[in-house]
Amino acid sequence: MSRSNKPVNPAAAKALDQLKNETAAEIGLSNYQNTYKGALTSADNGRVGGQMVKKMIQSQEQQIAGQGNQAAQKGQTLTQKNDLNK
Repeated sequence: MSRSNKPVNPAAAKALDQLKNETAAEIGLSNYQNTYKGALTSADNGRVGGQMVKKMIQSQEQQIAGQGNQAAQKGQTLTQKNDLNK
């Protein structure tokens, strides 16, 4: 399996960079954007990546939960309409 630094969706590169910088600032790595990443410890770089993944998973979970709630609400609306037609 080959490794690549290219995102699957090139249009997402800017958003991923922004997320990376925000995450680094949140965990206390100031000026992360202008820092040579080779000068950082692997633990620091790994911490940034790990927190990014955690945020992305949380975001997807919230989105999925929101879609589930919308589907449930639509189901309730259909049930209510059917009850009115009886």
